[in-house]
Amino acid sequence: MSVSPDLWLFATLVFGIVLLPGMDMAFVAGSAVTTGLRGGLAAVAGIMVAGQVHLASGVLGLTAVLLWWPGAQQAMLLAGAAYMGWIGWTIWRTARPATPSEPRAGPAGVPTVMPTWHQTFWRAAATCLMNPKAYAFTLAILPAFIHSPERSVGAQALWLGAIIAANQGGVYGLVALLASMARPWMLRGDAAQRGTARVVGAGLMLGAAAALVRA
Repeated sequence: MSVSPDLWLFATLVFGIVLLPGMDMAFVAGSAVTTGLRGGLAAVAGIMVAGQVHLASGVLGLTAVLLWWPGAQQAMLLAGAAYMGWIGWTIWRTARPATPSEPRAGPAGVPTVMPTWHQTFWRAAATCLMNPKAYAFTLAILPAFIHSPERSVGAQALWLGAIIAANQGGVYGLVALLASMARPWMLRGDAAQRGTARVVGAGLMLGAAAALVRA
């Protein structure tokens, strides 16, 4: 089955949105730097799952509630920013020098307190899901693309979901790869490790603050 022009337009719009730096991209980069490529890809997977939830909620019309009840948008925005800020603060705290009674960093320069890959997955999904702007974007754009003379609503939703997943996986996957490649140079020695943790933590906290400012 050939790809119709409306799907190409949708793919272009989604690519532009995903390419814009934001909380999701910052979380992926931070995860890849602190926990390696596996952690970065776990964050990508979590965001991709959340993207499908956004799509499903848009198809079902549930995102309309967020637009009709402004308080829900604000509450989700505050919760999402606070959650990401808390993650950034947690990473920042790992930058302090370890005392003799505390565990030292691993052999690859990775603090032993860093989250596992499945913890990173759920944190990434939660951060993405608590972004009300993603729901608003989905509700605004879906009506123009969900109804197609060539396909049923279900079939069209599958196509749109695949496009969203492909864009997120491609863009954020590349971010995770590049960040993980820079990791060996950023984690050389205790001083570099602490500096990297501070940069990553500060970046996540600044991303959370920026999300609130743009609200």
